[in-house]
Amino acid sequence: MRNAMSRRVLGAVFGSVIALWSAAALAQKPVTLEYFSWSIFRLTAPSGEVILTNPFVTNPDSPVKVADFPKVNAIVVADGHRDEVGSTDEIALATGAKIITSFEMYNVWFEPRKVPVEQVLRSGPGDTNKIGSVKIRNVTSVHGSGTADKADGGQAMGFFIMFDNGLTVYFAGSSDTTLDMQMWGKKFKPNVAILCLSNGRDPEDLVEQARLLRTDNPNLKTVIPHHIRLQPPPGAHNAADVEAAFKASGLPITVIKPEFNKVYELKG
Repeated sequence: MRNAMSRRVLGAVFGSVIALWSAAALAQKPVTLEYFSWSIFRLTAPSGEVILTNPFVTNPDSPVKVADFPKVNAIVVADGHRDEVGSTDEIALATGAKIITSFEMYNVWFEPRKVPVEQVLRSGPGDTNKIGSVKIRNVTSVHGSGTADKADGGQAMGFFIMFDNGLTVYFAGSSDTTLDMQMWGKKFKPNVAILCLSNGRDPEDLVEQARLLRTDNPNLKTVIPHHIRLQPPPGAHNAADVEAAFKASGLPITVIKPEFNKVYELKG
């Protein structure tokens, strides 16, 4: 009896040690990021979950297609615009990925395209969804959300993507600067911010957004511009302009100038 009890105790202790070792190993693994043009980013968690943003694979410079994303656990859809929604429905149907979007986008866009309601996490700003070990918190975005067929796509959103190793990535969608970013910086303390540099935006806007996101948040050390073309037309702002603006600002921020098909390791 005593020997059996000792074995059970040793087994429990050994199991706890293995669990702690596994958790520590996951904490040491980085989140990886890949860029596929426009606003398409693939984030892979240390535990393996794959989060995809705005899969506009038919953009003018796109080097990828739907079949290039064979594993996706969740797709965040920032708003109803064509370049934010992209081929979300096709990728979700092919992979079983969950779609995080507004109630309105399900009603007017994904339901007519036969995406099962079970795959669509209908939610709005303030809601949090869990994808395996990854938590995704919706926030507001200062942007429109009309769909390509002129329907109301509901509230445009941004997303704080929180990984199990402690890293938090803010994907702003197409939001303009808003003082809400100051509050979010305090609350969510993002390490990485993926900010919009669409036509008409000034690189200084991204600098101001980073200042707001750094409110009581020294964690923010990396900014990545998005909504840019692989081959920007003459006169268009590009990632190098963002890098120059941050250097002039004096903020302790590293700007990643995203390159197609390069794997980046994101760290706190």
